[in-house]
Amino acid sequence: MRITRRSAAALCVAAALAAAPLAAAVLPSTAAGTDPIGVAARPAEGSTNVIADGSRIVLGDAPVRMGSAEIKQRSGIGNLDPVRFPAATSAVVVDYTTSTPDGSTAEVDVRALVKDRWSEWTPAKAGTPTALPGASDLVQLRIIVVAPPSGAKPWVEDVRVQPTDKAASSGMEVQAAPLKSRVFATREGLVGGTTANGHVIISRDHFVALPSRRGLANNGSGNYSVKVCTTTGTIRCAFEPVWDVGPWNTKDDYWNPSATREMWKDLPQGRPEAQAAYQNGYNGGKDQFGRTVANPAGIDLADGTFWDALKLTNNAWVDTTYLWTGDGGRGTVSITSGYLNVRSTASSTGAVVGMAGKAAQVPVECQVTGQSVSGSQGTSNIWLRVHAGMYVAKAWISAGSFGAC
Repeated sequence: MRITRRSAAALCVAAALAAAPLAAAVLPSTAAGTDPIGVAARPAEGSTNVIADGSRIVLGDAPVRMGSAEIKQRSGIGNLDPVRFPAATSAVVVDYTTSTPDGSTAEVDVRALVKDRWSEWTPAKAGTPTALPGASDLVQLRIIVVAPPSGAKPWVEDVRVQPTDKAASSGMEVQAAPLKSRVFATREGLVGGTTANGHVIISRDHFVALPSRRGLANNGSGNYSVKVCTTTGTIRCAFEPVWDVGPWNTKDDYWNPSATREMWKDLPQGRPEAQAAYQNGYNGGKDQFGRTVANPAGIDLADGTFWDALKLTNNAWVDTTYLWTGDGGRGTVSITSGYLNVRSTASSTGAVVGMAGKAAQVPVECQVTGQSVSGSQGTSNIWLRVHAGMYVAKAWISAGSFGAC
């Protein structure tokens, strides 16, 4: 068994999508602005397969998950209550104790509320204070525990966080436009399996998987979402939450600048490691687990996204926009299940040119007046343009007002 005491800085990378309301309690700061703040071992909203044991967060008893990465692991996520400091800070230091027996792992991630949106989750590296992407007085910590198929019970305890001014620039300032890259998409399938955030996959499901937990949304949340568009024939787009980790890798945040990628820092931004391994023999043609890469996939699509939203019949290259990596107007798809049709005109008689999944964020370019529609947000004749020639009814979107098209 390995027990480690870590003092770590947390780098919160790239502005995320519009912040969801904080259902969990927000912990107040201590009297002194730079004192460490203890974070209770109380799994908050979005936690999965962890239990609280005194001051510890421990991996739970759920069996091996079956998701996009297809790695035989037991895993758990413990979101902790957000912490508010008395003043905005440019960096934080995290301190905690871990136990990682029998090949298991445990880490603490952090994110910050910047420009009213949550930044990307980033592992709290040991020892060195690290800058946030912008000044913030509200941060949240997350515990990730992973173990082999049986036996080990990793845990994290005594989590504390404090602001610091001893950090270099993060190099992750918020972009005006989110990153878009062309990547190879594969179909996930695995109906009945469990994704990395605890979602149980249903038939014709709507979500995507990316090969890093940095952009992994909570189950039922879409504050980390993507826009995925076809590249041939009549263009169709899907707007989906990131609910799983994969394909191939689990630490390949290729949408981030090379210098801040968790692994594979010598690859250019936007190029997945699996693509480089498959096309160019990078890393000996293998993924981070030593498996020979059999296709260049950088994103996995749930069946409903693959077959219904994009009308794909085989794996294909797609243009993917990682919406949390940039600024811009956003709305949230407010439906209880299924998907929302994306139309070619501001009318329910317009051709269906894509779909938006439950809780997904959609980028809003502008708004137009069209057919009156009744939905979860009331009755409205306002439609939002989410891509050139693509509209969704505002009656089903939680959002503010936007300029006219």
